[in-house]
Amino acid sequence: MDKELVWGPTFEEMLHPEKIPEEIRKKALKAREEAPLDPINLFNITWKKPDGTPCYMVLPKKLTGVDANIIVLYGRDFPTGSHKVGATYAVTVENQLYGRIKPGEHTVVYPSTGNYGIGGAWVGPRMGYDSLVILPELMSRERFEKIASYGARYIKTPGCESSVKEIYDKCRELSKDPKVKVLNQFEVMANYRFHYYVTGNTIAELMADLKSKGIGDGGCAAFVSAMGSAGTIAAGDRLKEVFPGLRIVGLEPIQCPTLYSNGYGDHDIQGIGDKHVTWIHNCLNMDTLMCIDDIECKKGLQLLTDPVGMEYLAAKAGIDEEDVKQMAAIFGISGVCNVLGAIKAAKFWRMDSRRNIVTILTDAIDRYHSVMAELDKKYGRMDMAGAALRYHSIFRGMKLDYIQEGTVNNRERWFNLKYYTWVEQQGKTVEELNAQKSNAWWQQERERVCEIDKLLKAVRGF
Repeated sequence: MDKELVWGPTFEEMLHPEKIPEEIRKKALKAREEAPLDPINLFNITWKKPDGTPCYMVLPKKLTGVDANIIVLYGRDFPTGSHKVGATYAVTVENQLYGRIKPGEHTVVYPSTGNYGIGGAWVGPRMGYDSLVILPELMSRERFEKIASYGARYIKTPGCESSVKEIYDKCRELSKDPKVKVLNQFEVMANYRFHYYVTGNTIAELMADLKSKGIGDGGCAAFVSAMGSAGTIAAGDRLKEVFPGLRIVGLEPIQCPTLYSNGYGDHDIQGIGDKHVTWIHNCLNMDTLMCIDDIECKKGLQLLTDPVGMEYLAAKAGIDEEDVKQMAAIFGISGVCNVLGAIKAAKFWRMDSRRNIVTILTDAIDRYHSVMAELDKKYGRMDMAGAALRYHSIFRGMKLDYIQEGTVNNRERWFNLKYYTWVEQQGKTVEELNAQKSNAWWQQERERVCEIDKLLKAVRGF
């Protein structure tokens, strides 16, 4: 192995950054503030703050309207401002570790509907790669700006969030060049491993800490996550091992209910609902599927982040002003979707104050100012009456519609949908697909974390 290659943290160091060698950790924390494009920031890929505590918030019950504790991990403090950079790094470093890619020899391609691509635009150039992001043309303007600012190129494909086949078609075209390597988040198990090990174990450790603070019973009753690449929902597989009674809840847009009803359509919850079942989604382990309205997610985000909405939440809804300010800084569209799903889960199972429900805020408002401006054009500026309507109808009035439980038949149907993308279109075999029906297949992929960490530590020399 070439020791001149750029290497970053192991899975264990992303989970526990205090295990990074002290000198490197100090340099990384300094660069976090002073030089965010320095490759040393690879060692800042973690859910932990500099003081070692997780980036989380227990949402005020005056917002959620349920007794259960809804806890969010937020990705704003990762490099790029989204936790997807962790999955991008894991995918890139594994390919480099096994000699599939090398800087100066290969162009790496990151197919994405948003934050994975932004992560690739940051990780790829930091590791010395010519980096190309494939992204639907209707994604927010801020996404394209961030990609360019990190030193990567992009290609816009036709369509919106759910137009993933068009991305695959472009990747197939590009991959005819042997110097082009497609790092497909929807297929590569490194994405799954990052969330299973780093995100899942971060949440498991947080539950014990919250119990010591009088929040919940020390367990996790449900993990709620919308599916984009289905990387994030892999944390549920780890949590179910730690908390056997946990329910894994997947979310889709009402406007594109692929698993719910074999449905299709366009939607604007950017980062989820990609109109197919991904290869890395362990959907046979998912307990419940729920659908969320995309317009409620966008209007809900505006309530949380617009000055008028923030004033309403503090002055009329009685939410602590500091909580209002924090929520305004950590929510994006898919984060609102995930929280609405968590509220729906709490209501559906009538969970009390002993129960903890955990979900993820993938990114923050910095990616969606243009989307909020479009809302203003379409519906007019939100006033206090409009804020009240959104608060009571979207958050406090969450309905118990579009819920499908993971019966044997439903899980089998969810799984079978993989065939049409991965066997008919993407070249997988039926034998490869059927192997995923066994938990042993997934367990083998999880166990590779130790192997990869050992190899990475050896090649980087510390």
